[in-house]
Amino acid sequence: MRNAFASELVTLAKNDPKIVFLTADIGNRLFNEYKSLFPTRFFNCGVAESNMASMAAGLALTGLRPITYTIAPFNVYRCLEQIRIDICYHNLPVTIVGVGAGVSYASLGPTHHSLEDIACLRSFPNLKIVCPGDSFELRALMQKIVKQQSPVYLRIGKKGERVVHKELPNVGIGKGLKIFDGKDACLFSIGNMLPLAMDLKENLKLYGIDLQVVSMHTVKPLDTILLQEMFSSYRYLFSLEEHSIIGGLGTSICQWMVENQMNKSFIPFAFPDQFYSKAYTQGSLREKAGLSLPLLTKKILDRVAQHANRC
Repeated sequence: MRNAFASELVTLAKNDPKIVFLTADIGNRLFNEYKSLFPTRFFNCGVAESNMASMAAGLALTGLRPITYTIAPFNVYRCLEQIRIDICYHNLPVTIVGVGAGVSYASLGPTHHSLEDIACLRSFPNLKIVCPGDSFELRALMQKIVKQQSPVYLRIGKKGERVVHKELPNVGIGKGLKIFDGKDACLFSIGNMLPLAMDLKENLKLYGIDLQVVSMHTVKPLDTILLQEMFSSYRYLFSLEEHSIIGGLGTSICQWMVENQMNKSFIPFAFPDQFYSKAYTQGSLREKAGLSLPLLTKKILDRVAQHANRC
């Protein structure tokens, strides 16, 4: 995803002279083309993420459209106060990009995991939270984000993620995206879990379950119209995210269910509320958290069978 981000950034900056890019001393070669084309619109802020957030706020107050970029935990946890007061309080059009979100940097341990970032940021007024499912969704959503008049947290993966779409989808911020229809159950996926959601759809076919897959790429604001449609259409609903079970997409949907008195079977699949201190690969850490393809398949089958037996 980060390569697609760098490429789309150049395209957008060519069309919008107000775009300025700030990085916390990472991705220097990745942005060589941008730097060569727009040297006065590139700022390497060093390993000083809090300062970078405040700089972005100042640039936005002059009428520019700043984009800050670094590894997700560093662009969120280190500068929560600056995001809250400098950016969100003033409702500024700053895009905060967290790259390698979730456990994309699994091998580097908990300092580089961002499993609580959505939970931290969801409560900030004015801030939108966008989590594209693949590089095509990323490009399409970036085109919408740079036109926003309010702050956005763009949560993206690292590299090597499988592409699901064949072309740029028709997306809108706050509007979920139906990927494939299904008649038996519905799965809401966010971020780089989308390829796993597609594998889950194919796996469940072997057991006679036809799964609807929705890319819920915007966690805030939620697409409540789409939620209403899906909860009215399906008996079994699930969510899938590379984030803590606390405060992410699943929590958002549960809150919406309570507010709308929805009495349906909904299960959020997410990481347990714990730290992971050992070195893992992304895949092995997902498996440890119960988010591998075989484990998720079993959990959905067990839930469907459980309700069938009650009937």
